[in-house]
Amino acid sequence: MASATILIVDDEPDIRETIQDILSDEGYEVHSACDAPQAREARIQHDPDLVLLDVWMPGMDGISLLREWTESETLECPVVMISGHGTVETAVEATRLGAWDFIEKPISMAKLLVTVKNALDTGRLRRENEGLRQHLPPVLEPVGRSPMVQNLRRQLEKVAAHEAPVLILGEPGVGKEQVARWIHANGDRASGPFVTASTRMSDADLRTLLAGSESEDGLLATAQTGVLFIDDLARMGPESQKWLLSVLESGRILPTRATSPTLDVRLLCGASQSLEKLVRAGSFEEALCYKVNVLPLQVPTLRERMEDIPELVRFYAEYFPSRDQVPYRPFSVAAQNRLRNYEWPGNLRELRNLIQRLLVLGRSDEISLEEVDQVLASSPASAPGLSGTDGGGLYNLPLREAREAFEKDYLIHQLKRVEGSVGKLADVVGMERTHLYRKLRQLEIDPKAVARGESS
Repeated sequence: MASATILIVDDEPDIRETIQDILSDEGYEVHSACDAPQAREARIQHDPDLVLLDVWMPGMDGISLLREWTESETLECPVVMISGHGTVETAVEATRLGAWDFIEKPISMAKLLVTVKNALDTGRLRRENEGLRQHLPPVLEPVGRSPMVQNLRRQLEKVAAHEAPVLILGEPGVGKEQVARWIHANGDRASGPFVTASTRMSDADLRTLLAGSESEDGLLATAQTGVLFIDDLARMGPESQKWLLSVLESGRILPTRATSPTLDVRLLCGASQSLEKLVRAGSFEEALCYKVNVLPLQVPTLRERMEDIPELVRFYAEYFPSRDQVPYRPFSVAAQNRLRNYEWPGNLRELRNLIQRLLVLGRSDEISLEEVDQVLASSPASAPGLSGTDGGGLYNLPLREAREAFEKDYLIHQLKRVEGSVGKLADVVGMERTHLYRKLRQLEIDPKAVARGESS
């Protein structure tokens, strides 16, 4: 049964009652009003998830009421306009004022039910995105005072002021997604969603994830009015490359459908290797390379800016205690020197993970050189819960199985820390909640079972 609240505003009793009966049978909580004054009161009293609003009513008409709600910035749910003799001008004005759709009388009940469902789904996604934005960790600008980081900051300020696609280049772990989040937070689309798409999947799965299906919106639709970040184009397969190129060239979410919504998304892409080299090697679409590489950004490796290590260590040693409520522990001089002389093959991600691990697992007041060496010397094969099969560890597994084993162990560990709360888990791991639910189902992780201390 559906569980949404709908307000019907129409001056014709027969229409109000008919729509109310049908929607009530569908399981919706339905309220009605015959004019603008009643509609204002009903919105305050019932806080509907959807309003069905007649255009022509005595006193204030529906368009004027919609304009009042829009200009007062109190409209937090979709509005579907209803009219018995609408004109193109009326429909255009209603759309300009924020109406989600426009239905003509006599009303087709089949069309009404589809429109109601789609409008409610849109409103739900809007609320989820707003909630995610409120709970996302703070967007951090690149930390450090090295010339390379100062130059990166200057480039970011210029890039954020434009709408063109950005290609963020850098080795794995340098913080490409964090750079993308900074661009989003400081650009004109900051109020829209920030959506991430991972290319660590097959061509078919990636296209489905981006385009969606009949029962679920894809990431392109979810990212409308906001930003879509694709984490590594270099991993994208040939069919996905061709499909993404057709999307960008057509300007539509579903390029083969003339009725598909216009694409209203700023595209930010990461790449771990040169796309030009891949084009020359024949493994990347040249036209797509030109499309996404309008504004290139190179994120430096950590070994290229070793002078930033002390500041980064201080920053994350204070950041994690405030975020995760773990005890603050200073680094000994010997430990700091060790970090300054390490090559950091995993870049910023490795440094973050090391500091977080030391703060969570350490027991003494100060982080010692021995603790740092022990963590640096550890490998994925020796991590708890990731021993793999036959005692061989992750390195004896195929790449896909090793990755899934690590992801499952990591998510279960984090779920235990947040006592099974998927909302808190989304904050900790930095994923959109809808994508996180999908990942948990894929890995067969039951958050409730983890919270109860049962194996998943």
